[in-house]
Amino acid sequence: MTNTTSTRAAWLNAQYNNRARVADHADYLAQWARDSQRARDGLACVLDLPFLGADSPRSEARDLPGVPTLDVFPSARPHSPVLLFIHGGWWRSLDKRDHSFIAPPFVSAGITVVIPNYNLCPAVGVDTIAWQMAQALAWTHRRIAPYGGDAQRIVVAGHSAGGHLAAMLLCCDGRKVASDLPAQMCGSALAVSGVFDMQPLRQTPFLQPDLKLTAATAHRVSPAFFPPPKGRLTTVYGALESEEFARQSQLIQSRWGRDVVPVCEAVPDTNHFSVLNELVNPQARLHQQALHMLTH
Repeated sequence: MTNTTSTRAAWLNAQYNNRARVADHADYLAQWARDSQRARDGLACVLDLPFLGADSPRSEARDLPGVPTLDVFPSARPHSPVLLFIHGGWWRSLDKRDHSFIAPPFVSAGITVVIPNYNLCPAVGVDTIAWQMAQALAWTHRRIAPYGGDAQRIVVAGHSAGGHLAAMLLCCDGRKVASDLPAQMCGSALAVSGVFDMQPLRQTPFLQPDLKLTAATAHRVSPAFFPPPKGRLTTVYGALESEEFARQSQLIQSRWGRDVVPVCEAVPDTNHFSVLNELVNPQARLHQQALHMLTH
Protein backbone atom coordinates (compact mmCIF):
# COMPACT_ATOMS: atom_id res chain seq x y z
CA MET A 1 0.00 0.00 0.00
CA THR A 2 1.47 3.34 -1.03
CA ASN A 3 1.66 6.26 1.36
CA THR A 4 -1.02 8.07 -0.65
CA THR A 5 -3.35 5.07 -0.53
CA SER A 6 -2.70 4.59 3.17
CA THR A 7 -3.40 8.25 3.88
CA ARG A 8 -6.62 8.10 1.87
CA ALA A 9 -7.74 4.96 3.72
CA ALA A 10 -7.08 6.53 7.12
CA TRP A 11 -8.99 9.66 6.08
CA LEU A 12 -11.98 7.61 4.94
CA ASN A 13 -11.99 5.66 8.19
CA ALA A 14 -12.05 8.93 10.10
CA GLN A 15 -14.85 10.28 7.91
CA TYR A 16 -17.15 7.26 8.07
CA ASN A 17 -16.45 5.56 11.40
CA ASN A 18 -19.13 7.32 13.43
CA ARG A 19 -18.62 5.21 16.53
CA ALA A 20 -15.01 6.40 16.64
CA ARG A 21 -16.05 10.00 15.99
CA VAL A 22 -18.70 10.11 18.75
CA ALA A 23 -17.17 9.15 22.08
CA ASP A 24 -20.50 8.53 23.81
CA HIS A 25 -22.12 6.61 20.94
CA ALA A 26 -22.80 3.65 23.25
CA ASP A 27 -25.00 5.86 25.41
CA TYR A 28 -27.18 6.72 22.42
CA LEU A 29 -27.50 3.06 21.42
CA ALA A 30 -28.39 2.04 24.98
CA GLN A 31 -31.03 4.76 25.18
CA TRP A 32 -32.51 3.68 21.86
CA ALA A 33 -32.75 0.11 23.17
CA ARG A 34 -34.46 1.19 26.40
CA ASP A 35 -36.89 3.48 24.61
CA SER A 36 -37.60 0.77 22.06
CA GLN A 37 -38.49 -1.75 24.75
CA ARG A 38 -40.86 0.79 26.29
CA ALA A 39 -42.45 1.38 22.90
CA ARG A 40 -43.11 -2.32 22.37
CA ASP A 41 -44.48 -2.63 25.91
CA GLY A 42 -46.68 0.44 25.69
CA LEU A 43 -48.05 0.46 22.14
CA ALA A 44 -50.33 -1.85 20.24
CA CYS A 45 -48.01 -3.66 17.86
CA VAL A 46 -47.71 -6.76 15.72
CA LEU A 47 -44.16 -8.05 15.77
CA ASP A 48 -41.99 -10.24 13.57
CA LEU A 49 -44.22 -10.56 10.53
CA PRO A 50 -42.36 -12.28 7.67
CA PHE A 51 -42.52 -10.29 4.46
CA LEU A 52 -40.80 -12.73 2.10
CA GLY A 53 -43.46 -15.28 1.25
CA ALA A 54 -43.77 -18.13 -1.17
CA ASP A 55 -44.71 -15.60 -3.84
CA SER A 56 -41.34 -13.84 -3.62
CA PRO A 57 -40.17 -13.65 -7.23
CA ARG A 58 -36.48 -14.39 -6.68
CA SER A 59 -34.72 -17.52 -5.53
CA GLU A 60 -32.68 -15.56 -2.98
CA ALA A 61 -35.65 -15.85 -0.63
CA ARG A 62 -34.83 -19.54 -0.26
CA ASP A 63 -31.14 -18.98 0.35
CA LEU A 64 -31.06 -16.28 3.02
CA PRO A 65 -29.34 -16.92 6.37
CA GLY A 66 -32.56 -16.03 8.23
CA VAL A 67 -36.05 -14.84 7.40
CA PRO A 68 -36.30 -11.04 7.68
CA THR A 69 -39.42 -9.75 9.39
CA LEU A 70 -41.10 -6.45 10.12
CA ASP A 71 -42.98 -4.86 13.02
CA VAL A 72 -46.21 -2.86 12.62
CA PHE A 73 -47.31 -0.19 15.08
CA PRO A 74 -50.87 0.66 14.01
CA SER A 75 -52.42 4.06 14.52
CA ALA A 76 -55.89 4.34 16.03
CA ARG A 77 -56.80 6.56 13.05
CA PRO A 78 -58.34 4.59 10.15
CA HIS A 79 -56.76 4.97 6.72
CA SER A 80 -53.72 6.59 8.30
CA PRO A 81 -50.53 7.57 6.48
CA VAL A 82 -47.73 5.02 6.80
CA LEU A 83 -44.11 5.59 7.80
CA LEU A 84 -41.81 2.76 6.73
CA PHE A 85 -38.61 3.31 8.74
CA ILE A 86 -35.36 1.49 7.85
CA HIS A 87 -32.63 1.22 10.46
CA GLY A 88 -28.94 1.93 9.94
CA GLY A 89 -25.76 0.21 11.10
CA TRP A 90 -23.69 0.18 7.88
CA TRP A 91 -25.78 -2.70 6.53
CA ARG A 92 -23.91 -4.97 8.93
CA SER A 93 -25.25 -4.31 12.45
CA LEU A 94 -28.22 -3.23 14.57
CA ASP A 95 -31.79 -4.46 14.33
CA LYS A 96 -35.36 -3.26 13.99
CA ARG A 97 -35.84 -3.95 17.71
CA ASP A 98 -33.29 -1.20 18.41
CA HIS A 99 -35.52 1.28 16.57
CA SER A 100 -39.04 0.73 17.91
CA PHE A 101 -38.53 4.09 19.64
CA ILE A 102 -39.29 5.73 16.28
CA ALA A 103 -42.94 4.68 16.56
CA PRO A 104 -44.51 6.43 19.60
CA PRO A 105 -44.54 10.09 18.48
CA PHE A 106 -45.77 9.16 15.02
CA VAL A 107 -48.46 6.78 16.27
CA SER A 108 -49.61 9.55 18.62
CA ALA A 109 -49.90 11.82 15.57
CA GLY A 110 -52.11 9.31 13.73
CA ILE A 111 -49.41 7.58 11.66
CA THR A 112 -49.02 3.82 11.25
CA VAL A 113 -45.36 2.82 11.54
CA VAL A 114 -43.67 -0.17 9.89
CA ILE A 115 -40.09 -1.12 10.82
CA PRO A 116 -38.46 -3.92 8.81
CA ASN A 117 -35.36 -5.97 9.42
CA TYR A 118 -32.91 -7.15 6.80
CA ASN A 119 -30.16 -9.73 6.66
CA LEU A 120 -26.77 -8.23 7.42
CA CYS A 121 -23.47 -8.09 5.59
CA PRO A 122 -21.30 -10.07 5.07
CA ALA A 123 -23.84 -12.92 4.97
CA VAL A 124 -25.56 -11.03 2.13
CA GLY A 125 -24.56 -8.11 -0.06
CA VAL A 126 -25.95 -4.58 -0.09
CA ASP A 127 -27.79 -5.32 -3.33
CA THR A 128 -29.65 -8.19 -1.66
CA ILE A 129 -30.53 -5.92 1.28
CA ALA A 130 -31.94 -3.35 -1.16
CA TRP A 131 -34.03 -6.11 -2.77
CA GLN A 132 -35.28 -7.17 0.67
CA MET A 133 -36.39 -3.61 1.44
CA ALA A 134 -38.24 -3.50 -1.89
CA GLN A 135 -40.04 -6.63 -0.72
CA ALA A 136 -40.83 -4.98 2.64
CA LEU A 137 -42.28 -1.99 0.80
CA ALA A 138 -44.27 -4.33 -1.45
CA TRP A 139 -45.66 -6.14 1.63
CA THR A 140 -46.65 -2.80 3.13
CA HIS A 141 -48.34 -1.69 -0.07
CA ARG A 142 -50.32 -4.92 -0.32
CA ARG A 143 -51.10 -5.68 3.30
CA ILE A 144 -51.12 -2.56 5.46
CA ALA A 145 -54.85 -1.92 5.08
CA PRO A 146 -55.92 -4.45 7.78
CA TYR A 147 -53.63 -2.56 10.19
CA GLY A 148 -55.37 0.74 9.40
CA GLY A 149 -52.78 2.10 7.00
CA ASP A 150 -53.35 3.70 3.62
CA ALA A 151 -51.18 2.13 0.93
CA GLN A 152 -51.51 5.29 -1.17
CA ARG A 153 -49.76 7.39 1.49
CA ILE A 154 -46.49 5.62 2.29
CA VAL A 155 -43.37 7.60 3.18
CA VAL A 156 -40.08 5.72 3.46
CA ALA A 157 -37.50 7.04 5.94
CA GLY A 158 -34.15 5.73 7.07
CA HIS A 159 -31.07 6.60 9.07
CA SER A 160 -27.50 6.17 7.80
CA ALA A 161 -27.49 2.92 5.78
CA GLY A 162 -31.27 3.12 6.08
CA GLY A 163 -31.15 6.54 4.43
CA HIS A 164 -29.36 4.95 1.50
CA LEU A 165 -32.04 2.27 1.32
CA ALA A 166 -34.82 4.86 1.49
CA ALA A 167 -33.37 6.60 -1.56
CA MET A 168 -33.08 3.26 -3.33
CA LEU A 169 -36.78 2.59 -2.70
CA LEU A 170 -37.75 5.97 -4.07
CA CYS A 171 -36.15 4.82 -7.33
CA CYS A 172 -37.72 1.37 -7.22
CA ASP A 173 -40.13 0.49 -10.05
CA GLY A 174 -42.77 -1.62 -8.33
CA ARG A 175 -43.68 -3.23 -11.66
CA LYS A 176 -40.26 -4.89 -11.65
CA VAL A 177 -40.89 -6.24 -8.15
CA ALA A 178 -44.24 -7.83 -9.00
CA SER A 179 -46.92 -7.38 -11.64
CA ASP A 180 -49.61 -6.40 -9.13
CA LEU A 181 -47.68 -3.38 -7.83
CA PRO A 182 -47.70 0.22 -9.09
CA ALA A 183 -44.59 1.78 -10.56
CA GLN A 184 -44.34 4.28 -7.69
CA MET A 185 -44.87 2.45 -4.39
CA CYS A 186 -43.95 5.54 -2.37
CA GLY A 187 -44.06 9.17 -3.40
CA SER A 188 -41.52 10.58 -0.96
CA ALA A 189 -38.60 9.56 1.19
CA LEU A 190 -36.59 11.00 4.08
CA ALA A 191 -32.90 10.17 4.39
CA VAL A 192 -31.26 11.05 7.70
CA SER A 193 -27.46 10.97 7.36
CA GLY A 194 -27.73 8.89 4.22
CA VAL A 195 -25.01 7.57 1.93
CA PHE A 196 -25.72 7.81 -1.79
CA ASP A 197 -22.30 7.35 -3.44
CA MET A 198 -20.96 3.95 -2.43
CA GLN A 199 -17.62 4.10 -4.21
CA PRO A 200 -15.67 5.66 -1.28
CA LEU A 201 -16.73 2.77 0.95
CA ARG A 202 -14.71 0.39 -1.21
CA GLN A 203 -11.56 2.12 0.12
CA THR A 204 -12.80 2.42 3.72
CA PRO A 205 -10.88 -0.28 5.65
CA PHE A 206 -13.24 -0.77 8.59
CA LEU A 207 -16.19 -1.41 6.24
CA GLN A 208 -14.95 -3.14 3.11
CA PRO A 209 -14.23 -6.59 4.67
CA ASP A 210 -17.94 -6.87 5.50
CA LEU A 211 -19.46 -5.01 2.57
CA LYS A 212 -17.23 -6.65 -0.06
CA LEU A 213 -18.10 -4.01 -2.63
CA THR A 214 -16.71 -4.21 -6.13
CA ALA A 215 -16.66 -1.30 -8.53
CA ALA A 216 -19.67 -2.81 -10.30
CA THR A 217 -21.76 -3.49 -7.21
CA ALA A 218 -20.91 -0.10 -5.70
CA HIS A 219 -22.15 1.58 -8.86
CA ARG A 220 -25.26 -0.59 -8.94
CA VAL A 221 -26.27 0.49 -5.43
CA SER A 222 -25.30 4.17 -5.62
CA PRO A 223 -28.59 6.07 -6.01
CA ALA A 224 -26.81 9.37 -6.63
CA PHE A 225 -25.97 8.04 -10.08
CA PHE A 226 -29.45 6.77 -10.91
CA PRO A 227 -31.80 8.81 -13.10
CA PRO A 228 -33.81 11.18 -10.89
CA PRO A 229 -36.99 9.48 -9.65
CA LYS A 230 -40.47 10.92 -9.90
CA GLY A 231 -40.88 11.22 -6.14
CA ARG A 232 -39.35 13.66 -3.66
CA LEU A 233 -36.40 13.11 -1.33
CA THR A 234 -35.70 15.13 1.81
CA THR A 235 -32.15 14.69 3.05
CA VAL A 236 -30.70 15.91 6.35
CA TYR A 237 -27.52 15.27 8.29
CA GLY A 238 -26.04 16.34 11.60
CA ALA A 239 -24.13 19.61 11.54
CA LEU A 240 -21.41 17.93 13.64
CA GLU A 241 -20.99 15.03 11.21
CA SER A 242 -18.01 14.59 8.93
CA GLU A 243 -17.42 16.40 5.66
CA GLU A 244 -18.22 13.20 3.78
CA PHE A 245 -21.70 12.92 5.25
CA ALA A 246 -22.38 16.51 4.24
CA ARG A 247 -20.98 15.80 0.77
CA GLN A 248 -23.14 12.72 0.35
CA SER A 249 -26.36 14.67 0.90
CA GLN A 250 -25.21 17.61 -1.18
CA LEU A 251 -24.20 15.25 -3.97
CA ILE A 252 -27.60 13.65 -4.37
CA GLN A 253 -29.28 17.05 -4.42
CA SER A 254 -26.84 18.16 -7.10
CA ARG A 255 -27.30 14.97 -9.15
CA TRP A 256 -31.09 14.70 -8.85
CA GLY A 257 -31.82 18.43 -8.79
CA ARG A 258 -33.75 20.63 -6.41
CA ASP A 259 -37.09 19.68 -7.90
CA VAL A 260 -36.54 16.10 -6.65
CA VAL A 261 -34.43 16.96 -3.57
CA PRO A 262 -35.88 20.29 -2.42
CA VAL A 263 -34.47 19.97 1.12
CA CYS A 264 -30.82 19.28 1.96
CA GLU A 265 -30.15 20.55 5.47
CA ALA A 266 -27.69 20.27 8.33
CA VAL A 267 -29.47 19.82 11.66
CA PRO A 268 -27.76 22.19 14.12
CA ASP A 269 -25.75 20.84 17.05
CA THR A 270 -26.28 17.16 16.20
CA ASN A 271 -23.94 14.27 15.47
CA HIS A 272 -24.60 11.02 13.59
CA PHE A 273 -26.57 9.60 16.53
CA SER A 274 -28.25 12.60 18.11
CA VAL A 275 -29.65 13.69 14.74
CA LEU A 276 -31.98 10.69 14.84
CA ASN A 277 -33.33 11.80 18.19
CA GLU A 278 -34.58 14.94 16.43
CA LEU A 279 -36.84 12.75 14.32
CA VAL A 280 -38.76 11.62 17.41
CA ASN A 281 -38.87 14.95 19.21
CA PRO A 282 -42.31 16.42 18.45
CA GLN A 283 -40.94 19.96 18.93
CA ALA A 284 -38.03 19.47 16.54
CA ARG A 285 -37.97 20.76 12.98
CA LEU A 286 -37.00 17.32 11.64
CA HIS A 287 -40.04 15.67 13.23
CA GLN A 288 -42.28 18.39 11.82
CA GLN A 289 -40.76 17.93 8.38
CA ALA A 290 -41.51 14.21 8.53
CA LEU A 291 -45.10 14.83 9.65
CA HIS A 292 -45.59 17.29 6.80
CA MET A 293 -44.37 14.68 4.31
CA LEU A 294 -46.80 12.14 5.73
CA THR A 295 -49.87 14.35 5.87
CA HIS A 296 -49.61 16.53 2.75
